[in-house]
Amino acid sequence: MELALWRWSVAVQSTSVAMIALFFWVLHRSLRREELLAWTRGWLLNVTALSVALFFWVVQPAGVVYWTTRMFFLSLKTMSVLFLMEGAWSLVRPGARFLRPSYFIVGGLVYPAAAAFVLVNNDRLGVVEQTGIGVLFLWTGVRLLFAAERGPVWLSVGFLARGLLCVMEGVSYAIRLAAPGSVPVELEAWTNSFVAASSSFDSGTEWLLALGFVLGLSHRSQRELERYNRELLAAQEELRRLADRDPLTALANRRSLPGIFRAVQPQGALLLFFDLDDFKRVNDVFGHQAGDDCLKRFAAALRDSFRPSDAVVRYAGDEFLVVAGGLDAAGAAERVAALRRHLAQGPQGGEPVRFSVGMAELPAGGQPDEALRAADQSMYAAKAARASRALRA
Repeated sequence: MELALWRWSVAVQSTSVAMIALFFWVLHRSLRREELLAWTRGWLLNVTALSVALFFWVVQPAGVVYWTTRMFFLSLKTMSVLFLMEGAWSLVRPGARFLRPSYFIVGGLVYPAAAAFVLVNNDRLGVVEQTGIGVLFLWTGVRLLFAAERGPVWLSVGFLARGLLCVMEGVSYAIRLAAPGSVPVELEAWTNSFVAASSSFDSGTEWLLALGFVLGLSHRSQRELERYNRELLAAQEELRRLADRDPLTALANRRSLPGIFRAVQPQGALLLFFDLDDFKRVNDVFGHQAGDDCLKRFAAALRDSFRPSDAVVRYAGDEFLVVAGGLDAAGAAERVAALRRHLAQGPQGGEPVRFSVGMAELPAGGQPDEALRAADQSMYAAKAARASRALRA
């Protein structure tokens, strides 16, 4: 009866773990994530280990095959646990190693060989195997629980539950090793049944592990998507800022005007339209580099002459616009006069920068296009008057 229960229990667990392994293999094929690779390897190794265990209980081998089967089972089982631990930790610390490579060498070769040949009794082997695996699961569960991550909580619960069940199985094997008559008959009978059926109990905790990993992976993927979304929004904002910025003068360009006008339209603003005089002559006589230097110098002086809250825009070519909210015509005239004095002499005695300026008021709730057109016309009127005075002189 007990042997039949062993076979049934291992068969149930083998079927259950095969389904879990297939699920994670398909999931890894579609997602290609590093933590899924370790987790899939762990479940595939677990399926192989249970297949070996099923072979052991059905065939009942002896001699060399007996010892080889024991060692092979221990190796596969321990390696599967180590891969599950590694994959679980990578959900919390992506790219970080949880176990050293030497752990896999010891767990896959040294420990199975020593345990299989030294612990000749199956119950002794069960005590060492189940207690050791239980400690590994409990240690991982505690580490995940204190990893300050909301996602792996259920995965931590799965590791802790699996670890507690393994420890209970180890204790049950230890009870079976007790001297005859030292253990109550009822406890001995219950222990034998529990050990024989333990593989079927393991299936429940293994599904809990699988569910915890899927929930942890979902949480990790959600966090990554949120981070990618923030980075994308930041990149879009940077591109928008660059698109609204003149690369030569570092001033806002014409594309930024709709946003500037939306900001000042409720309260109104004063518009000042600037145009450099004889700028074509600067390009023709001194070259385009000198023209660029002239534009950069004028832009810097214009920015310094007005308030930080005023929007200074390179409108087109040698035309500039200042949108000054809360500034009256008299205050603007003082700033323009200071700007003329600042640019009256070029650097190192070079050419001065001369300009014409027109003003127009954008009333509260007014139309920016009309105010801009009025400032443009005012500037051209000032330029014409300046040219007329030059001809009379």
